[in-house]
Amino acid sequence: MKIWAVANQKGGVGKTTTAVSLAGVMQKRGYRVLLVDLDPHGSLSSYFGVDPDVIEPSGYDLFKNTASIRSVVHKTPYKRLMFVPASSALATLDRQLGTQDGMGLVIKKALDQCSEYFDFAIIDCPPMLGLLMVNALAACEHLLIPVQTEFLALKGLERMVNTLKMIQKARKQNLKYSIVPTFFDRRLKASTETLRHLRENYADEIWQGVIPVDTQFREASQKGIPLTIARPSGRGGRAYSDLLDYLLQMDELERPAPQAGAV
Repeated sequence: MKIWAVANQKGGVGKTTTAVSLAGVMQKRGYRVLLVDLDPHGSLSSYFGVDPDVIEPSGYDLFKNTASIRSVVHKTPYKRLMFVPASSALATLDRQLGTQDGMGLVIKKALDQCSEYFDFAIIDCPPMLGLLMVNALAACEHLLIPVQTEFLALKGLERMVNTLKMIQKARKQNLKYSIVPTFFDRRLKASTETLRHLRENYADEIWQGVIPVDTQFREASQKGIPLTIARPSGRGGRAYSDLLDYLLQMDELERPAPQAGAV
């Protein structure tokens, strides 16, 4: 199982949309995908109809060691696509457990226990550095950084890259990362100039495509259907399909034959 994380130390840049949309493309191509919601706000969980304020058990129980990964995996209406929901109680973990040894590897160890059942795990991270993001970065093999194409988003990217360098020192190995330009509107000067800045300053890490502004993303989330499943031929759906092609090429992965098996 390959593990990707979606993170940025700025909110509202399209992290959850990216995680869900990529998972939708993967599911349609025959991959078995596990989404992991590590954001206490629980946007990904809400996408699939789970209330993070009341759900039990959840990813929170993995950290408290009161549940196994198998018991917190939920089905979606879509074959080969499952998810681990977030609980709002995740927000308390830094205060409760942040100083305990080994807490940075909880998610990695949990995913190791179900690796035979999935081709990919995609972790949706909170927009702040703490125990949850450290877990995601420790577990993942490829980090995706969605960056809204506006100048205010560049600071969030700088913070994320600095965090990544810190994690790489702790891991004593490099962590591959890809920058994904989001909310691109070619009609806006700020959007085109920000994209140019990203391509000039992060030439080796940036995906050369863009995720466009598309109202269909909002409509899809309201229905709880990944846009790449609901409208795969639309602008947004095609963009995420192209992004997946790029990421698979980056990781030198091939499309697997559909396999049986469930957690």
